[in-house]
Amino acid sequence: MDCRVVLAQTNPALGDVRRNLADHERRIAAAAESGADLVVFPELSLTGYFLKDQSAEVALTLDAPEIERLARLSERVSVAVGFVERAPDGRLYNALAFLEDGRVLGVHRKVHLVGYGMFEEVRDLAPGEAFDPIESKHGRFGLLLCEDAWHMGGPYLHFVAHVDAIVVASAGPARGAEAPGPGFASGRAWETLLAATATMTQSWVLYANRVGFEDGIAFGGGSSVHDPFGARVAQLEGLDAGELTARIDTRTLHRARVQTPLRRDEKPWLLLRELHRRELGADPDERET
Repeated sequence: MDCRVVLAQTNPALGDVRRNLADHERRIAAAAESGADLVVFPELSLTGYFLKDQSAEVALTLDAPEIERLARLSERVSVAVGFVERAPDGRLYNALAFLEDGRVLGVHRKVHLVGYGMFEEVRDLAPGEAFDPIESKHGRFGLLLCEDAWHMGGPYLHFVAHVDAIVVASAGPARGAEAPGPGFASGRAWETLLAATATMTQSWVLYANRVGFEDGIAFGGGSSVHDPFGARVAQLEGLDAGELTARIDTRTLHRARVQTPLRRDEKPWLLLRELHRRELGADPDERET
């Protein structure tokens, strides 16, 4: 892996796929001209986030013209793009497609939908059921969508699958301006989480978050890159749209994994055994916990 990445911190127009597609095409073309290898967009970047009853109206199949147009652009630079996917069975998913060499290389469907506080994803969307790595020509990538990063299962499965980088596409709000310390409390929480994820998985972590306002909610930006040691090596400051460019490489991965061989010493079969025992054990109280 020796990959030049562009994180596109965008402000999508709610429900306006045509306008958002044009913005994607412009940013992808610019990234390709600059020599980038991969462009990562935020969660639901083609549609906006608080869709509610618009979810079905803006949903796209994988062979939709909009996806095909972006796939053609991926002949020059690989692309990760967020959208509402309409599956063949009619269910709708919060999805992140990885496009490369003119085709859809893989799709991650958000597993951990949010149904608390201001969020109502569970009302209109179906949950995904897998964390499958993407085998790109630039390396092995693990994809997560926002809330997926806050549950240990997804990052852990990518860790044991030997991914080189974890892509976190997000629509994270800006919250906690009154909390002590610089910036938003939500931004500091994400920083802690991303650094911990990079450290524990010994992978590059690419965080693409959006900006702008929807339904009176501000989105926090702060797109960033963390190296396999957990150090933040690049970040976009402020709440404006823009691009963050960084280079990720195998040499740093190897150095982190030789220095502290976490994957070598991990014992996932013990975890599997204990999960199986607790799920199928005779004690119903234990099953519930």
